[in-house]
Amino acid sequence: MNILELAEKTKDAATVKRVFGEPIRHGDVTVIPVARIGQGGGGGEGVSEGSENPGRGSGGGFGFGASPAGVFVIKDGEVRWQPAVDVNRIVVGGQIVAVVLLLTLRAIFKRRRR
Repeated sequence: MNILELAEKTKDAATVKRVFGEPIRHGDVTVIPVARIGQGGGGGEGVSEGSENPGRGSGGGFGFGASPAGVFVIKDGEVRWQPAVDVNRIVVGGQIVAVVLLLTLRAIFKRRRR
């Protein structure tokens, strides 16, 4: 498969249906899930002509990722955005802040001892 064929097949992956889910209705409330979508691709091809050891090359790749962003809640004709909370991100952020704080305190105490 060459690079152009790969790009043609992957263009269908980035559609609005991947970002906005099917609306969910419960009574008078409608919820529309929303996701963050990221995709990327790459490739290459190479031929070394006119050398003693002609070489060939090829390559290709595609990546796709999605994470929940939140939901639109429609109730009584009003639309409200409810963001999704990523607990893992909060925990990792807290750990980074704690490590930086501990390293800063250690540096301060080392200078005071001198």
